[in-house]
Amino acid sequence: MKKIFSLILLMVTIFTIGCGRQEEQKINIEKHDKNTAVLAAYRHLAPGKKDGLYCSRILYVWEPLITKDDNNRPTPCLAQSWEMRDGGKEWIFHLRQNVYFHNGTKFNADTVVANFDRMKKGYKRSSFYGLNMEKYYPTLLKYEKVDEYTIRLLFKEANVNELYKMTDFGSPIYAPECFDEDGNFQSVAIGTGPYKITENALNKYVVLERNDNYWGEKGKIKKFILRTIPNTETRYVALKSGEIDGVLDINAMPPFLAAEIEKDNNFGVDKNKSTMIRYLSLNGTKFPFNDVRMRRAVSLAIDRKNLVHSMYLDYAEPTINILNYTSPGYKAIPIDYDLQEAKRLAHEVLGEKRCKITYCINGSEPLQKGEAELIAYWLQDIGLDVQIKSIEYATLSRMMRKGDFNIVRIQTGLANGDPFGLLYTFIMPDGALNISNRLGYNNPEVTELMNRVKHITDESERQRVFDRVQEIVAYEQPVIPLFNDMNIVAYNKRLKNYKPLIYGVDLSKVELAEEND
Repeated sequence: MKKIFSLILLMVTIFTIGCGRQEEQKINIEKHDKNTAVLAAYRHLAPGKKDGLYCSRILYVWEPLITKDDNNRPTPCLAQSWEMRDGGKEWIFHLRQNVYFHNGTKFNADTVVANFDRMKKGYKRSSFYGLNMEKYYPTLLKYEKVDEYTIRLLFKEANVNELYKMTDFGSPIYAPECFDEDGNFQSVAIGTGPYKITENALNKYVVLERNDNYWGEKGKIKKFILRTIPNTETRYVALKSGEIDGVLDINAMPPFLAAEIEKDNNFGVDKNKSTMIRYLSLNGTKFPFNDVRMRRAVSLAIDRKNLVHSMYLDYAEPTINILNYTSPGYKAIPIDYDLQEAKRLAHEVLGEKRCKITYCINGSEPLQKGEAELIAYWLQDIGLDVQIKSIEYATLSRMMRKGDFNIVRIQTGLANGDPFGLLYTFIMPDGALNISNRLGYNNPEVTELMNRVKHITDESERQRVFDRVQEIVAYEQPVIPLFNDMNIVAYNKRLKNYKPLIYGVDLSKVELAEEND
């Protein structure tokens, strides 16, 4: 183990040295005035007209009918109340009044219907979560205006968890003037949020200005500039040099650099739970991972607590549960690490032979290499000789679709708190990730439970079913959960109330500290 930890330390040292070298480079970021905050993310948060959402929810430009509270449960936004009828076949939504879009037009039932008309035109791809009528509104028969501030949704089948599906990315609302005849954006996104987009330079920066006609509490900062800085080292140097005030979004700052930033009293680091969870996807359609014993052996051989401590400095939460820990349906399941049992199970499958396997990682994520080296070291003990391949993401996706892999490191986010949606995609026979990732998982008991829970309206009974599903899946491990991320933010103390949510930062609550604070 000393050899492995030395390797990890060397990797981190090299990465940190790279940061030092980067400090010598001039970062071309314009200075900003006292009323402006400059933030940075690794990806462009407003991909523009070709994106089905135009921009991320964390920019607070557009708002949904339903959003989520701090516990990831549905809570009112543009819909201020609702009623479920006929066991979930009918939903009535009462809309917020005296709300206006950034262009001055009124928000009402007609604008909601126009947004549903847009969704009906077909799937809209997005860098965030695609806008898909069938996914977010399964078996929807009809949507209609009841009066100026009331809409009705009618479904063929009961949708008792419809509120979860509609949360945030499931019910975005824009001014209808945004869309062309095909439902694509013909202008900048015009929403109802506390900030509006005034300039968008693709893959460079996006400028947000406060919406002074916002229906709710106004933003504290007049203007944000959100820069796109893909390179982790460059973001770190930009923060330390004062060129930016903070970082946000997933992968904003790796743990070991966050630990470095914390040493400087001019900066703050904060963390929260994250909707992102990391897995090992095993090809369950071919030997040796088509055998549940081998999947269990892999899971039992991975010392997750050690992994999280050594690689992520405990800025993550180890897990064997397929469901993200921010979901209200999450069941805490004890972490299993039992190398002797792992060896026994692997021997039952492999006998005295060893098996060569290919472990594919995304080459653009620097920490995946060290993580893979550590896991490969552990898997040696159960008869698996691992070859690590660092591959560009698009190529990796094609390989997975073809089944040309043994293990792939993957990740997925929880678009909303709905436990059903995330479980379904991995464990149902027609689940999207079960198919595309070649998991080959099919458990009749799990399928029956998942089909039954769709029609259960009693929350405690639904939770009992979800608990049972999670217990089965934690044992059979169709995919190997490693850890739940944490949302880490780092910022200059020029900012106040820069607090991470489970997704993003509430920009409307961020303030600029007074110079004499």
